[in-house]
Amino acid sequence: MNAALLTRLAGAALAWSALAAADPARLTAGGPQAQAPPVQRETTFRSGVDLVALNVTVTDPSNRYLTDLAPEDFLVYENGVKQEIGYVSRTNLSLSVALLLDSSASMDDKMRTTQEAASGFVQSLRPEDQAQVIDFDSRVNVLAPFTSSKADLEKAIASTVAGGSTSLYTAIYIALRELKKTETRGIEDLRRRAVIVLSDGEDTSSLVSYDEVLELAKRTETAIYAIGIRSKEPAGSGRGSGQADFALRQLTTQTGGRVFFPSSADELKAIYALISQELSSQYLVGYTSSDQKRDGAWRRINVRTSRPGATARTRMGYYAPGT
Repeated sequence: MNAALLTRLAGAALAWSALAAADPARLTAGGPQAQAPPVQRETTFRSGVDLVALNVTVTDPSNRYLTDLAPEDFLVYENGVKQEIGYVSRTNLSLSVALLLDSSASMDDKMRTTQEAASGFVQSLRPEDQAQVIDFDSRVNVLAPFTSSKADLEKAIASTVAGGSTSLYTAIYIALRELKKTETRGIEDLRRRAVIVLSDGEDTSSLVSYDEVLELAKRTETAIYAIGIRSKEPAGSGRGSGQADFALRQLTTQTGGRVFFPSSADELKAIYALISQELSSQYLVGYTSSDQKRDGAWRRINVRTSRPGATARTRMGYYAPGT
């Protein structure tokens, strides 16, 4: 992070101290899953070579999650060059997730439904998972640092109160910075990381730009899931559309996540349940790049599967290590 950005964030008192203290679209999509035992290929990573770990979601033409693929069903390409896959697993890794809740004034009539839906997601977490709760309006507040305590997370969610403007980009930026601290260094410390952000309109008060958030997102191993509640205001009013929709689509596509645009808060419970199901249906695919240059360049990733009609989704790429 550059000095200017640090100064702006510090001046806004965006709860960095609390963070540092912490050590429709088809809502029926992702229905019944194919049942199969976990698949795993023996790790073959070479010592001293950087691991590229991908969380991959595979769906059939009906958008149902496929969980019965074998390691040989996957193909990985980096900048168009086929890579040798060293690891494929369906074993559910532990999850670190940041729950971001818009508490701006326009959310007043949706807060209770939002709280209930987010609490439902918390109930789906396993003992080995951890989550944090961040709410954002004019400021960004860490209501619960990373914890496995469902009671603490639900208490934080219930404490959100609507008021103020919308610091969407700043909230995502802070969440990504914290999750980046736990990014993969080797096969022994792999865990899944995700941001789930809910908002109902345009960013109006962030001190970081969309471009800064997108660049950070490209440098993390964190999937972003976004829920953009569409406003009932007349077309052209500027809320719930335009730049906000574009930003959420780009951030989720870049990181291998997914975006939802419900027209009503009543759909939130089903959406959070679908995100939970997706996170539990993913494969871990790992490889070491055949390109050993440490030039810091952007490398495009494409994951395919030999299963007819199946579609694989993951992050769009990564930056190579620097010198």
